[in-house]
Amino acid sequence: MKNENATEHYKGVKKVLIWVLLLNWLVALAKIAYGLLTNCSSMAADGFHSLSDGASNIIGLIGIHFACQPEDQDHPYGHKKYETLFSLAIAGMLFILAFNLAKQGIIRLSRPSTPQIDIGSFIIMLVTLGINIFVMHNERKKGLHLKSDILISDALHTTADIFTSLSVIIALIVIKLGYPILDPIVTIIISLFIALAGWKIVKESSAVLCDTAAILDVKKITDIVLAIEGVKNCHKIRSRGRPDDIHVDLHVQVEGTMHINTSHKICYAIENAIKKSIPEVTDVVVHIEPRESN
Repeated sequence: MKNENATEHYKGVKKVLIWVLLLNWLVALAKIAYGLLTNCSSMAADGFHSLSDGASNIIGLIGIHFACQPEDQDHPYGHKKYETLFSLAIAGMLFILAFNLAKQGIIRLSRPSTPQIDIGSFIIMLVTLGINIFVMHNERKKGLHLKSDILISDALHTTADIFTSLSVIIALIVIKLGYPILDPIVTIIISLFIALAGWKIVKESSAVLCDTAAILDVKKITDIVLAIEGVKNCHKIRSRGRPDDIHVDLHVQVEGTMHINTSHKICYAIENAIKKSIPEVTDVVVHIEPRESN
């Protein structure tokens, strides 16, 4: 049942990544084609940025391929962290993109250029912007629902694309008004937003990879455990893992005279009770301790 649920989970993630990939390519081709046609370098550059979104989708699909592999002898806890690992690759792409945009903005400050602007430029940018907003909103929604690091990270990448597109639209307007100097300034500001999105991904992904404590209500776990008949105390509750794959270990005290078969049944009862109350928990290790007699 566990493997079947994991398979369905990753099928859902793959499905989202594929349709997002197709939409990103559509947006990229529209911007690049019209940008080259009208000699509008900022629009073409934004198109190549959208093309990088497609590259992040491909990285995500590769990560999902590894993450959905079943448990084996070398990976007894499964491969789910591969999804988190590959989300760092998306963050790396954001940092590279932010650097290139900042570099481009600085170059434009010293060597400003005026692209050809017409009504078609605004139509293409607004339509593709609408598509990006739709993609970002739905991908983030699906990512939160499926608890997928890849989808949430990729949605942040698409958010960066939205900011970049907005900067291009603003640049087109101010150039039309006769202030081309604002174009590179806006580009540099947007590069900082993109770098911030990348840092957020790194922070969240590294927390999982470094086994930072999972977000759990320790009191709730304590109440669940203490409700099990035979348990006298519960302490040393620890947790780690991804939001959809939380591992918990804890210590419980029972009567020192309790038979080992009974204590073994209590361990199973605790594990089942925690997993039932907190579905995100996939593994529970219980350490039984004898309660000291007064």
